[in-house]
Amino acid sequence: MGHPSPQASNALIYVTYGIFLVVGTGIAWTLRNQGKGSFLAGNRTQTAFPLALNFIASALGSGILFAYPQLATIAGVQGVVVYALSSGLPLFIFAALGPIIRRKCPEGFVLTEWTRQRYGVVAAIYLSFMTMLTLFLYMVSELSAIGQVVNLLTGLDGLPVMIVECIITTIYTSMGGFKISFITDNVQGAMVVGLITIAAISIGVKVDIDPALVESSGLLKPTLLGWQLVYILPVAILTNDFFLSSFWLRTFASKTDKDLWIGISVAVVAILCIVTLVGTTGLIATWAGVYPGDPENPVDGAVAFFALIDLLPAWVVGFVLVMSVTLSTAAFDSFQSAMVSTASNDFFRNRLNIWWIRAGVVIIIIPVVVLAIRAPSILQIYLISDLISAATIPVLVIGLSDKCYWWRGFEVIVGGLGGIFTVFLFGTVYYGNAKDGGKLILLEQGLFQEGWGAFGAFVAAPVGGLLWGFGALALRLGIQYTAAKVKGRRFDALDRPAPLVNAGDADSAEDTEVVSETPGIGKGNGKFF
Repeated sequence: MGHPSPQASNALIYVTYGIFLVVGTGIAWTLRNQGKGSFLAGNRTQTAFPLALNFIASALGSGILFAYPQLATIAGVQGVVVYALSSGLPLFIFAALGPIIRRKCPEGFVLTEWTRQRYGVVAAIYLSFMTMLTLFLYMVSELSAIGQVVNLLTGLDGLPVMIVECIITTIYTSMGGFKISFITDNVQGAMVVGLITIAAISIGVKVDIDPALVESSGLLKPTLLGWQLVYILPVAILTNDFFLSSFWLRTFASKTDKDLWIGISVAVVAILCIVTLVGTTGLIATWAGVYPGDPENPVDGAVAFFALIDLLPAWVVGFVLVMSVTLSTAAFDSFQSAMVSTASNDFFRNRLNIWWIRAGVVIIIIPVVVLAIRAPSILQIYLISDLISAATIPVLVIGLSDKCYWWRGFEVIVGGLGGIFTVFLFGTVYYGNAKDGGKLILLEQGLFQEGWGAFGAFVAAPVGGLLWGFGALALRLGIQYTAAKVKGRRFDALDRPAPLVNAGDADSAEDTEVVSETPGIGKGNGKFF
């Protein structure tokens, strides 16, 4: 029915940012005397309900307003259900593995610290690079999304909003570190739930569905893509969650394992409800006749949500605008604080002045903004990151089993890179030329390409990674066996390593508190080769 006026839109946007700036800097000022360890992490400090709000805020960005409705317009109800379950349920992996990793590596607060302890420095740096790349891509997608949201809802240029968001989140996270991101996420998570509820009620009251379009749309029927997504989305999202340091920081921040399980369980239920409601707007837009709209100038599925919002009163659009800014701010400050913590811990072992790390992240934000302006589909950015993680994570988690003590960092790196290369090999064979094989790594045709290209890529990445990893294992053992025979010494490459004796032994009890003022610097016996 109409957009808010430019003056009202600017007021809503910048007042929302202003509130977060005032609240964030105010809280950060009270934390100004915290130690460096508390700035980077909050190990064993948070109870269940704040954890739940934080996982909700970290898992949801403004990009959900594009990706979920777009999938709904193509894969229908089946796509909505699969995407929602695939977004929420994988968070339970943090509840399951968090206590295990915390016992093995009590000094750590991100996954890469355990990787350093288990696989050595080279593998840890490799995983850190992949983690930083993932965070970088998510920052690009988040800024691109909020810029597009502002433009679609208000007609305003999204670039100033993107710049202001970067400035606001940089200021308060620079002052308060991880804790300020955790506290503001509590507020933002609660706001998101409320605003989603208001938008859902408004759509239910104001939008009329044409029953004839429900049947003719075919969105109630299963599709080939829908069945492919049953495999693609769980693999993609589950493995990619491992790369998001913001989740690991919150996992290690739980006071007890019980708090972690309760917090994640609440978050999963809330996320399932929220993303299902958002995804359903794609169905409603189709059944209400606003998507695809005019056949001569059809609406893109990625903006189906906003085509539906155009039917609502201006005040509802204003609420959605505030919700979008809130979602984006919550996600972006989490990515920023996670990048600082990861860079400080993994590359500089928490010995470099934190302000140098902060300055580096500010510099990185410049290309983030530039790429966000020209970014392709939000969903495509997610998928590139998902494909990288699908190749790397399966060979990484083998080391979590004590029975696989013979697995080394060499296998992890060869397997991860080999998985990506396998995607190229599959694409070359499937499409018949190397050029399209290379494009498949970037998923330039998106998730919704016809045929089995995307599905094959997500099969090739983990399966190829494991095959390359075990091939690397055989090569390493063969070299070490030959070297032992030539030098006349015993072949010891399969000997079980001596157990670590550190603070982890004191953490065997579930509720034992282990708080380190300088986390991330611990003992390790990890081997690369």
